[in-house]
Amino acid sequence: MKRISYILLATAVLGVSCKKEFLQRTPPSAITNDDFFNTPADLETYTNGMYSSQLRAVWADVYAADKYSDNIAIYTGSSEIDNLIRGGITPGTVGGWSRDTWNVLRNINYMLDNVGKTTGDAAAINHYIGVARFFRANFYYNLVKRYGDVPWYGHTLGNKDEAMLTKAKDPRTVVVDSIMADLEFAAANIKSTYPASATPRNTYVTPWAALTLLARVALHEGTYRKYHSELNLQSSAQVFLQRAVSASQAIMDNGGFDITGSGAAGYRALFSSNDLSANKEVIFLQKNNKELGVANNTHVVLDWQWALSSSLADEFLMSDGTPFTSQNGYSTKTFIQMFANRDPRLAETIMPPGFKNDPNGNPYLTRPNFGGYLQVKFYPRDPALRGGWELNYTDLPIFRYAEVLLTNAEAKAELGTITQGDIDATINKIRSRVGMPALNMTAANAAPDAYLANKNPLVTGANKGVILEIRRERRVELACEGFRADDLYRWKAGALLAQNSSGMYVPALGGLDVTGDGVEDIAILQSKNDESPIAGLPADVKAKIVKYYLSDGTFTLSNGTSGRIQFAKDVAQPRNFVDPKYYYFPIPVSQTVLNKNLTQPTGW
Repeated sequence: MKRISYILLATAVLGVSCKKEFLQRTPPSAITNDDFFNTPADLETYTNGMYSSQLRAVWADVYAADKYSDNIAIYTGSSEIDNLIRGGITPGTVGGWSRDTWNVLRNINYMLDNVGKTTGDAAAINHYIGVARFFRANFYYNLVKRYGDVPWYGHTLGNKDEAMLTKAKDPRTVVVDSIMADLEFAAANIKSTYPASATPRNTYVTPWAALTLLARVALHEGTYRKYHSELNLQSSAQVFLQRAVSASQAIMDNGGFDITGSGAAGYRALFSSNDLSANKEVIFLQKNNKELGVANNTHVVLDWQWALSSSLADEFLMSDGTPFTSQNGYSTKTFIQMFANRDPRLAETIMPPGFKNDPNGNPYLTRPNFGGYLQVKFYPRDPALRGGWELNYTDLPIFRYAEVLLTNAEAKAELGTITQGDIDATINKIRSRVGMPALNMTAANAAPDAYLANKNPLVTGANKGVILEIRRERRVELACEGFRADDLYRWKAGALLAQNSSGMYVPALGGLDVTGDGVEDIAILQSKNDESPIAGLPADVKAKIVKYYLSDGTFTLSNGTSGRIQFAKDVAQPRNFVDPKYYYFPIPVSQTVLNKNLTQPTGW
């Protein structure tokens, strides 16, 4: 009897139990072809292994999350986008397009090629076919975002399939149509209920998860085609935007989801709770559980390898709904001042003055060498859920309802069909959770925010103001959840990645209060040889103050001895965004050598 081994990414992850969360389903190392794929239970076992290879919550790692977008001030690790905009990516140095990459697809297609032998309830069989096609769509969606045109493979290839193995890329239009067909099937055939053993329900793909991904893909493709005129696909953008509307509207009308919680604490709970299984905002979830030994590493969002940017901080509105960037002297407000009277989500995203995680009650001090804007979103506030490296037990949302509402609003605004009622059902529903004033569509369009307009020059037309405000809301609400770089790419706003990042404003060398108690906590000085700016501080303050020196070469101040914190790396390795080349990544040269029919994306 022939035996076939399966490897999903680096390890076999085919699950055999539906009683545990998908990350805990124990895999066999091989399955027997002749006695597998015979029943829906076999399909369930097989598809269980697809979850951990493709869908993981985005929370911390800059490459996986905000991908060194303009939400990030500095990152000391390695990021592909950071390398790209500094000229470090070439076909000879880039990763991806490897055996491991394509093994994910092979394993999905293998099941789809063998379901013809499966007997049993037709609806159950189609359910698991839908799950597999959902994952195939997600796989190809990520490839299209990275490369544009890619070869579409709808079946498993063997070593003798030379013609297919060496085929040229298929056009983006063909691949995206295939992605949409997979998601349409998934949304129509995946069941909305699972057996009682499948708990919690929102750790499994449901029709609502399929519709969420369908809406996400449709919005991405519709806006990409609209704004990337070089593709000459503007005429088809409207079809995708309409499907983004209808898919998101179906979730809104029939999914039973809602924006949950109240105030800052309600927003925080989505990213730092130990149980989101019953949360009506969470459509799809990564479950973490101490008893099952399933954990995450979310504590590292705070002060490990990166910090957030002033660009992100500046877009949060004032608490009265007016732009922070319309305030006189907004760019010279200190760390303490910039948090005053702001959208409550600011202090749930960037560490505010006086933040404490010390059992002794000592406030956490920000770090100017990281820019000062440390991330707290996703940080486990309860010490019982924060056990150390890979020992955090907070649940992590993968798809949540706020994204659906934002998709609906943006697609309607881009189509020109949005009404104040639509704004109230989407943007204003999100804002109301944290007590922010409602967005008035007429006022937004009558006087588009100049700061946002300068950053988004391609936005024009009667709905310019409301589109800009929807983009602001999307950036603020979904910060650190992995959307920003993709948004900049689909809006053709990659030029923002070429702008040097900055952090908090420093009025002068010397001591700074960063906790809000009126006492200096840190000091920024020119060098260890000149501490005159803090000479007049009380002895007890000087004894405790944490000192940072410009002479260390990590960061500078924009005006020399005052100004926004900037970073030496941007001087040593200048940023640049080459349009349209940098909207895609190159294919590794080793792959183009193996397959002479593969051509590089535009510009490479």
